Amino acid sequence: MITTRKRLDPSVFDLPLEKMRAGYYTDAYFNHTRSTLLQDGRHPDVVMQVFQKRHAYLGGMDEAIAILKLCADSWDALEVHALYDGDVVAPYEPVLTIAGDYTTFAHLETVYLGTLARRTLITTNVVHVLEAANGKPIIFMPARHDHHRVQTGDGYAAYVAGQVVGAPVGVTTDEQASWWGGSGLGTVPHALIAAYGGDTVVAAKHFADWAPADMNVTVLVDFENDSVRTALDVARALGPRLWGVRLDTSEALVDRSLWEEMGDFSPTGVNPRLVHKVRDALDTAGFGDVKIVVSGGFTAEKISAFEADGVPVDAYGVGSSLIRGSNDFTGDIVVTDGKPSAKVGRHLRPSSRLERVA
Repeated sequence: MITTRKRLDPSVFDLPLEKMRAGYYTDAYFNHTRSTLLQDGRHPDVVMQVFQKRHAYLGGMDEAIAILKLCADSWDALEVHALYDGDVVAPYEPVLTIAGDYTTFAHLETVYLGTLARRTLITTNVVHVLEAANGKPIIFMPARHDHHRVQTGDGYAAYVAGQVVGAPVGVTTDEQASWWGGSGLGTVPHALIAAYGGDTVVAAKHFADWAPADMNVTVLVDFENDSVRTALDVARALGPRLWGVRLDTSEALVDRSLWEEMGDFSPTGVNPRLVHKVRDALDTAGFGDVKIVVSGGFTAEKISAFEADGVPVDAYGVGSSLIRGSNDFTGDIVVTDGKPSAKVGRHLRPSSRLERVA
């Protein structure tokens, strides 16, 4: 099969090669298995088949291939077939097969399976959120909810999801954007507002004075829990320099603008009524071009509900929900020395979708 799709160069991933080659990141039983085979002088020629059990969008394949290319004893002696990052995969469908001397790559199984599991989880979660958002931009915001070492690959997995759906995905750190040459973006945060004594307008003015001309200046307007008033104050102060306001009301609070309206809806956090009030206020005051970004507890389900109700949101900031869940991968030796050898319940699943990796 001929393809025009390209894979990332293995050097992009900056892998800890010596430790990977030594089995440092691998479950001990795989290292013990390899040592046993080597001591016995046995070099079984196997087919390793990798799959997962959900309907998912594949992530981490280029990284998994890089691990094999750079850390297997002899890449040239292996025959590897794989799908591509972003491919739709079905339950139990093989996404990767590795054929060759098992002792040359046994010490890498934990690493490539874990890579596929993490990145596929992120890619799949982001695709679902993007689909729920009907093409509106998503800001990928989980960086503060997880260890910094996962940022790079997670950011790329989010980027892959954006390519799948054809919708924009912004990330919040430069590290998250590093594999495709992007950069992090961000709004005027609560910390800057606090640094100016809780005055959102003053903080926004100073931020706008500092910000590069091509930056979309977006300001959080919930610091005083009065989003309508603050959004208007910021819009009047910044004029055309203001690109958008971001609503991030705590799920434990009711915005001041809703205090007289409670009774027939859930008033806490960022809710449809609050967004409509901010939009109506901005439009009435002549600031119809100012965008509204929402964040705080958003999931694919919550976004779907907002979209179904026609809530006037221009972009969604989504954080911890994008890194929750699981998408585990399994690797099985299904052929040994030319004969079927899978455990009961597993078998070789030929797939015409897999492409030979050069």
